[in-house]
Amino acid sequence: MENVTIQEVEIGGKKLTLETGKLGKQAAGAVTVRHGDNVVLVTACISPTVREGIDFFPLVVDYEERLYAAGKIPGGFFKREGRPSEKEILRSRLIDRSIRPLFPSSMRNDVQIVAKVLAADPNYPPDIAAMIGASAALSMSPIPFSGPIGAVRIGYLNDKFVVNPSYVEIEEGQLDLIVAASEDAIIMVEAGAKEAPEELILEGLKYAHQEIKQIIDLQKSLVEVCGKPKLEIVETLPPPELVTAVDEAARPLIREAIKIAEKKQREETLAKIDEEIRAKLSPDFPDQDLLIQEIERKILKEETRRMILEEGIRPDGRRPEEIRPISCEVGILPRVHGCGLFTRGQTQVLTILTLGAIGEVQIIEGLGIEEYKRYMHHYNFPPFSTGEVRPLRGPGRREIGHGALAERALLPVIPSQDDFPYTIRLVSEVLESNGSTSMASVCGSTLALMDAGVPIKTPIAGIAMGLIKEGDKVAVLTDIQGMEDALGDMDFKVAGSAKGITALQMDMKIKGIDIDILKKALSQARDARLFILEKIKETIPAPRPELSPNAPRVLVMEIDTDKIREVIGPGGKVIKKIIEETGAVIDIEQTGRVFITAPSAEACQKAKQQIDLLVGDVEIGSVYMGKVTRLATYGAFIEIAPGKEGLLHISQISDKRIGKIEDLFKVGDQVLVKVIKIDEQHRIGLSRKGLPDDLNAPEQDKGGKTPPDKRG
Repeated sequence: MENVTIQEVEIGGKKLTLETGKLGKQAAGAVTVRHGDNVVLVTACISPTVREGIDFFPLVVDYEERLYAAGKIPGGFFKREGRPSEKEILRSRLIDRSIRPLFPSSMRNDVQIVAKVLAADPNYPPDIAAMIGASAALSMSPIPFSGPIGAVRIGYLNDKFVVNPSYVEIEEGQLDLIVAASEDAIIMVEAGAKEAPEELILEGLKYAHQEIKQIIDLQKSLVEVCGKPKLEIVETLPPPELVTAVDEAARPLIREAIKIAEKKQREETLAKIDEEIRAKLSPDFPDQDLLIQEIERKILKEETRRMILEEGIRPDGRRPEEIRPISCEVGILPRVHGCGLFTRGQTQVLTILTLGAIGEVQIIEGLGIEEYKRYMHHYNFPPFSTGEVRPLRGPGRREIGHGALAERALLPVIPSQDDFPYTIRLVSEVLESNGSTSMASVCGSTLALMDAGVPIKTPIAGIAMGLIKEGDKVAVLTDIQGMEDALGDMDFKVAGSAKGITALQMDMKIKGIDIDILKKALSQARDARLFILEKIKETIPAPRPELSPNAPRVLVMEIDTDKIREVIGPGGKVIKKIIEETGAVIDIEQTGRVFITAPSAEACQKAKQQIDLLVGDVEIGSVYMGKVTRLATYGAFIEIAPGKEGLLHISQISDKRIGKIEDLFKVGDQVLVKVIKIDEQHRIGLSRKGLPDDLNAPEQDKGGKTPPDKRG
C-alpha cells in the first residue's frame, strides 16, 4: 500500500501542493511539487561514505526539462534530449545557490539533487516549484540540512507586486525577482529589472519574504508527518597540539603576507610560508601536510576577516567602500564591429561585439514561450587569466551563469528589432582575473556596444559587493577581489544605469542576511555604479553616431504577403538567385517584412531593386533591362525580373529582316525591352522596336523598369 502524504497552500492565487510517498520512493527524499499545471519531481540522495581527499562539499544539482512535459517532440536527427540547455544549467545553479549554505561545513558525502519537470504549464515557469521541491526533499530526508527554505518569484506590474507572475507578466513588468530564504534571513537573490530603483528592490525582498514563510510552514507540516531522522556528520578535528604548533609558527607570517597588495606576489609569499611551516613541523608531525595546510587556510581566513573588521583595512590596503583603479578603452581591435577593454585593478575583460542578420538569431527549443534570441552574451574564462594551466574545454556552468547575468544586465537597454534590425552577439574574454569578472564583462560590453554605434538607451555598469560578518560586527565591501570572495560571506553582484538596477545576483556562504545589510549593500553599490559610469562616459560619452564601417548594413522593406511566394520562388530558387547575385542575406517574415543584410548599402539596394521588380506588377508599355536566358528559332526569352520571363519574338526585334537569332544575342546578354502584351495566361510579350540599339538603359526606376511616362 502506498503511504502518500499531501500538503497544500495557496500562493499567488494558485494552489501549491507537495506530495511524497508515491514517486521516487527509493531516493533518500522525493517530493512531487505541483503549482498550477507545473509538476516537478525532486529527489535527494546521499552517498553512504565520505569522499576522501577533498576540502569541499560535493553537491551536484541537476535540473532537467523533457519536452514531453510541454507536449513537444525534440527536433534534430536523434529525437531525444541531449546535453543540458543553457536554461537548465541556469536553473540548476539557482537551486544549488539556494541550498548550499545550509549544509554542515564539514560534510564530505556526495549529495545529488535531481529536479525533473514532468508537466509544464505553458503560462508559468517551473523553476520556483523545483527550488521548493529541493528544500522539501532534503528536509524530509535523512540528509543533514538546516532547512527548510522557501522560494518565490516577484514581479512588478501596474504599480503592484505580483507573486509568481506568468511569462507575459514577467515580460511586461518592471521586475523579475527570485528570492530564496529561511524563516529569518535571505539566502539567495536573482533579479532582472528595467532600471528599478533600489527602494523597489528592497520592498520586493520584504514582500517575497512574507510569502516564503507560508511555503516554509507547508514544508514543516510535511516533515512532521513523514520526516526521517537526520544522519550525524562527525567532524574530524586535527590534533590540538598540531593546531597550536601551526598557529604559533604561521600566524605572524600570514598576518604580514595578507597585507601584500599584489595578488601574485601575495600568493607566492603564502606558498613559501606553507613550505617553511611544513618543513619545520614535519619531524614532529610526519605525514600531516594536508592537515597543516587546512589549519593555515583557517588562520588566513581568520586574519583577513579580523583585519577588515577591526582595522577597516582590506588585503590590498583599500577601505571597505573603495574601488580599485579603473581604465576604459574602445576601438583597440581592427575589423571587429565593436570592442571595449575594461580594467579594474587586476581584473581585465575584453568584450567584442558582432552584428549579424536577423536570420542569425539563436533558435531555442524548450518548455517556455521563448523561441529565439536576437541578443546574446557569452563569457569565457581561460586558465591564463589566473596564471593557471588546465585543458581548454567548452563553457562550464560558471561561464554560462556569468554570461547570462551580463546578458540580463544589458537587455533592458538593447534597442528593439524595429529600431535596430540586427542580431547582436557580445563575447567577453576574461584576460586577467582577481574578482568580479562578471561585472567587468558588463562594463566591457557597454563600451563595445557604444563603440560599434549600437543605439543603447543608456550605459550600464556593474559592481560586486562582499560581506564580512562576525556576530554583530559587519563590513560591507565594495568591489571585492578574489581573496575577499573566497574568505567572505557574500558575493552580491549589482548592475544598472544611473537611473536604476537592471540585474542582481546574490550568493551567501552563511545562512542568510537581513534586509538592513542588503539595504547598505545596495546603497554602496549605487555609489560605485555611478562612479564607474562616469569613467565609461569619459572614454565614450554616447554611442557613435554611425555604425562601424566593418558592420553589415541592413535595409528593411515591406511587401504584400501574397507576394512572398514569388520572392522565394519554387524550392527557394528565386531568392537563392538574388542572394548569389547581390551577396545579401534576405530574411522574410510572415507579415511581409523583409530584412536585407549585406556588406554594403549598395548591395542592399541592389537586392531591394530585384525584390521590387518581383513584387511589382508588370505593365504594358514599361521598359526593362533584361537578360537573355535561352534562345529559340523564333526569338529570345528575356528575364525582366527574377522569376519573370517574356518572349522577344524575332519579328519584334527590328523593322529590318533578321536572319538567325544567334547572330544577335547569346545567353547572358543584357537587352533593353518593352512590354507590349500580357495574355490571359500571364505570358509576357516583349519588343525591341523603337528602343536604342545600344545596351545602356535610359533613366530607370525600380532597378531596371522604366515607367511609361518616362520613356520619351
